[in-house]
Amino acid sequence: MKLRRVLKWSASIISLALVVWFFVAYWTSSNDCDRYNAVPTNSMKAIVYCEYGLANLKLKDIEKPAPMDNEVLVRIHASSVNPADMICKGGARIVTGLRKPKITRLGTDFAGTVEAVGKNVTTFKPGDEVFGGKTGAFAEYVCVREDRGIALKPANITFEQAGSVGIAGITALQGLRDKGKIQSGQKVLVNGASGGVGTFAVQIAKSFGTEVTGVCSTRNLEMVRSIGADHVLDYTKEDFIKTDRRYDVLFDNIQNHSFSERRAILNPNGICIMAGVGGSGASGGQIMGVLAGELNAYFCSRFTNQKFVAFLAQFSQKDLNVLADLMRAGKVTPVIDRTYKLSDLPDAFRYLEQGHARGKVVITVD
Repeated sequence: MKLRRVLKWSASIISLALVVWFFVAYWTSSNDCDRYNAVPTNSMKAIVYCEYGLANLKLKDIEKPAPMDNEVLVRIHASSVNPADMICKGGARIVTGLRKPKITRLGTDFAGTVEAVGKNVTTFKPGDEVFGGKTGAFAEYVCVREDRGIALKPANITFEQAGSVGIAGITALQGLRDKGKIQSGQKVLVNGASGGVGTFAVQIAKSFGTEVTGVCSTRNLEMVRSIGADHVLDYTKEDFIKTDRRYDVLFDNIQNHSFSERRAILNPNGICIMAGVGGSGASGGQIMGVLAGELNAYFCSRFTNQKFVAFLAQFSQKDLNVLADLMRAGKVTPVIDRTYKLSDLPDAFRYLEQGHARGKVVITVD
């Protein structure tokens, strides 16, 4: 009885402490937006947001960065929007800042021209056409470490195409190659084949010599065929879990089926790659629901020969060069749905969150 009272009081104290922590963290959370009030001495235009919400995305003149000794200064020509950028709406505040966003710059993917290099840089020179990823890419300039998220752009693709590769291309490559362990001759299903990551996944899977089936809506069937899918399934007419087909790898961008349903369409030693949080317009509650589903599937698969794996892609210069080689060889061609100007970024976000983008939505900075 005494132990029960102690446990009850302990639970109450912990709950009270968590409530107090939440309110303190909420009211003390701030950001560095005050620095944007100063008149820049060497300005560039960039998207900043000091409060959550699309209406608070502002195109401002801020200080242009200068490269450090090991950095490359890139004049950005194109970028692209990703579901991860939707943090600006405030759906993941426990990570991004409870009251105000901790990081006030958006964008990751970029393609552009090297304008200047630090004194220790040897790989790149002014005038080189490059692409890659760095936080704050919705801007006219960005500084990138020479050995990190930057690679030479293939001459046979445009800046707009190269600016769409970053997160989506890296996610598809690392998911299929590192997590899915795909091999020539295997059967691969891409659920969400017409989206940003999906269009890269179809083409990368084909480059490995696999037989690829893409799942998409009626209006995207021909597009998915055109980028190399051997078979396409129209999800408005046919549910892939109700067919008699079996797959070695399921690359699941959507995650709209249960663990047991996805197990049923995998071969005995098949792998399901849980590639993201599904719809680009997912709310905080939806994101948490998908993450809980991922955790459940991962845990349950520990007791089966079929494996369910979730991951977060990591930028790697080596992998950017792999993607560059695939594009140079014509095995991967980025698919662009729409382009928007930097000043129209909120409209690009609104289109992306509808969940019907075919390929990537690109932002032009010129």
